[in-house]
This record gives sequence, C-alpha cells and structure tokens, in this order.
Amino acid sequence: MSANPNPDVPPLTVTRDEVRQLDALAISQCGINSLVLMENAARGLVDAILAHSPTRIVFLCGPGNNGGDGLAAARILASSDRPTEVRLVTAGKQLSNDASCNLEILNRCGVDAPESAPEQLSSELKSLQTSDLIVDCLLGTGIRGAIRAPWEDVVNAANRSPAPILAADLPSGLDCDTGCGTGACIEARQTVTFAALKKGFLNPDAQRYTGTVTLAHIGMPAQWVRRTVLELRETADRKN
Repeated sequence: MSANPNPDVPPLTVTRDEVRQLDALAISQCGINSLVLMENAARGLVDAILAHSPTRIVFLCGPGNNGGDGLAAARILASSDRPTEVRLVTAGKQLSNDASCNLEILNRCGVDAPESAPEQLSSELKSLQTSDLIVDCLLGTGIRGAIRAPWEDVVNAANRSPAPILAADLPSGLDCDTGCGTGACIEARQTVTFAALKKGFLNPDAQRYTGTVTLAHIGMPAQWVRRTVLELRETADRKN
C-alpha cells in the first residue's frame, strides 16, 4: 500500500456502503456534479497510466461508473494523441448515466469503444507486450461474491496477458470490504483508488490482487471526507 500522505493522521479506509454514501453526499451537500467527480477520477487514473510510459493502452470498461472512469480517462489520453483503445464489456446491461454520457462524448470525438466478446478479447490481450498496459475498469466496489461470465472470462484473459494491469479503484472481482477474491479476480501491478482507501486493502492477502495501491483525490476535501465518514459511522452505531 502506498505511503500515507499525512503521517500525523491515520489512513482512512471505507466500506462499499460508505463509498456509495460519500459519493451521494458529495453531490447533495458539497454540490459537486457527479460528472466532475468522474472527470477527477479519470485524471488521477491518467497520471498513473502515464507514469508507466506504456506503448499501447487498452481499457476494459464495464457498464457502471467504474467503466465511466475508464471512458473519461481514454478521452483525456486520446486528446494528447496517446495510443489508446477501449473495449466495452457490458453483457447487455445498460450503462450508468455518467458512463453513458462519457461514452457519447468519446464517440463524438471519434474514438471507438466497441462491445467486445470474451473470445475476441482473449486473443487480443494475449497479443499484447510487456511494454503495453491493460487498464481494468470493468467492475466497481459494489461487487459481492464471485463474478460471472462474461466478466469472469475477461478477467482471466487479462491475467494471462503479458501486459501489466492497472486497476481503477479496486481490482475487478475483489471484495471491497473483505479484500478477498472469491472467484476470478484481476491481479494488478498497481491499483489507483479514489477518494479513500478501501477497507479490504487492509487484508494482507489483497496485495496479490491490488499490487501497489495509490490514492487519487477526486475533489472531495480530505477533512470533509473524514468528518463525513465518522458521522456515517456514528449514525450507524446509534441505529444498532
């Protein structure tokens, strides 16, 4: 796990429910538009991607906001003429509103993001080189239990690829709260997590999947995040 940027303050970790509530409160209390949060997450992701100096970048994007982060990051990279490709894996599920918005922007900018079958992706990912980079934006913090096809097949194909993997927020298939991969799970070289570290990262076994964890701030003031999480926990304790 990456070093705490402020060693005088213990690192904050959050559960999947707290992540969801933080996002909602950042929008309702702070007035931060959800697309601004996604854009900030994408910029944090881009900074980490560029640090790898990849020859070729392949985004694997699911239908949720994790996929939306990837779509926004792909646009930012394309704007600087980086060799960027996007592969959608939605299994017929409707995209989240913000992911759909970023897909439309990406398409209008002339960047294709085709829906890709696992068989096609398996062959494509196998052909990548160690100098390339796979960006895992398939599934987010809401996943519970083992993932199923087609994501299971895509995760396994990504892990077999010679190219290293960078995961957005947390590796697809990893449980946000326990840090366990109960089925197929991305094995990333690096994970760029957003807003706060995830509770599951405290599990030593999680490092097999996360690799090095770095924290990207997405526009929520750190003191507000800490105060809000503590308030959420106090409210939950009173209910219990």
